Amino acid sequence: MTTLYSKGTWELVAFPLGKSPVGCRWVYTVKVGPDGHVDRLKARLVAKGYTQQYGLNCYDTFSPVAKIASVRLLLSMTAMSSWSLFQLDIKNVFLFGDLVKEVYMEQESGL
Repeated sequence: MTTLYSKGTWELVAFPLGKSPVGCRWVYTVKVGPDGHVDRLKARLVAKGYTQQYGLNCYDTFSPVAKIASVRLLLSMTAMSSWSLFQLDIKNVFLFGDLVKEVYMEQESGL
């Protein structure tokens, strides 16, 4: 929540009339170590996107997924050309995307 707040991802406002909010819920995960003991507990707040209706709340979807054929082609071209290949896993990358319209989410208890 600290990262979300520091990036200005959300702000608490009064709910406007005529808008339909997206619900949310907490998802809890228990991370265990290699020896089976509890390493850490994680919690994240997720939007209930499945409650949206096409044409009413949303008009398009986007999910960046690479086909395995594309990955194989990239790897083979890299190997044939002796290129360097790097992998990046950026945490919280979704915070840097631009939203074109306003989205209202119901406030979950505990926030």
